[in-house]
Amino acid sequence: MVEKIHKSDAEWRTLLTPEQYDVLRGEGTERAFTSELNKEYREGVYHCAGCDYPLFPSDTKFDSGTGWPSFYAPIEGHTETKRDFKMILPRTEYHCARCGGHQGHVFNDGPEPTGQRWCNNGVALKFVATG
Repeated sequence: MVEKIHKSDAEWRTLLTPEQYDVLRGEGTERAFTSELNKEYREGVYHCAGCDYPLFPSDTKFDSGTGWPSFYAPIEGHTETKRDFKMILPRTEYHCARCGGHQGHVFNDGPEPTGQRWCNNGVALKFVATG
């Protein structure tokens, strides 16, 4: 079980940039092709930008052509999902399991072995190189 992090809105606003706050706490979406992490392919781990919790190993990253960092699987138990109806049709939204920060949406058009595309806002991630 993940130990949850709880902070006030004011605390999150002091810890995050306005762009990070919009995505992580307001469930916003950054513009496509704006994140430097979209073209990051070094060995490492992608962490939540809000609480530094590891979410995706670099070996699950792939170029989806969508303009956002995409992965075929998260670290098991490190994300939580819920249904999102903001675009009328239901989507699966996912958050960091520790701080609840919005990361992106899961789609069923990814590569093997999962067939999933975990489409992440780059501003919601921090890359930690290991190689």
